[in-house]
Amino acid sequence: MKKLPLFLATAALLAGAVPAHSHIVLQNQEAQIGTTFRAVLVVGHGCGDAATTAVRVQIPEGFYNVRPMLKAGWTVETVRGPYETPFESHGSMLEEGVKEISWSGGELPNDFFDEFVFRGTFGADVPTDQPFYFPVIQTCGDTEDAWIDTSGDADAEFPAPSVTLSPAEASDGHHH
Repeated sequence: MKKLPLFLATAALLAGAVPAHSHIVLQNQEAQIGTTFRAVLVVGHGCGDAATTAVRVQIPEGFYNVRPMLKAGWTVETVRGPYETPFESHGSMLEEGVKEISWSGGELPNDFFDEFVFRGTFGADVPTDQPFYFPVIQTCGDTEDAWIDTSGDADAEFPAPSVTLSPAEASDGHHH
């Protein structure tokens, strides 16, 4: 049996691990209800050959107390709005919060990848029997790729990044 060089074997293994069209994904694709989740959006390429100049992520209902990470060379902005269901955090009721995050003003050349980071908490009422999606719009100058398909279709051209949730574990009620 002929052995493949290590990098070829690794590349073959990784190629099977990520769907062919998934080019904006969450680094960690599993999380637990009621815990803080550090969402790392991995942008693997630009739009066609064009450099990425903005990334905008929608924060769905059920993901609360969201805070984006600053990114050197990029402007970070948030859009706030009311929650459909208030969320309790450390004894306080949160009735509104971040609904959208955008990073803009930078440039990520097509030949490179980068990460855009935010964190938040999954509410107790979020279902665990379906993926939790974070739709993303990637802007490359005058072009946009909308990574918003939440159908769950493995062959979707522009699937939204998602995470699989598990039920909360019993604890003392203090999560970070």
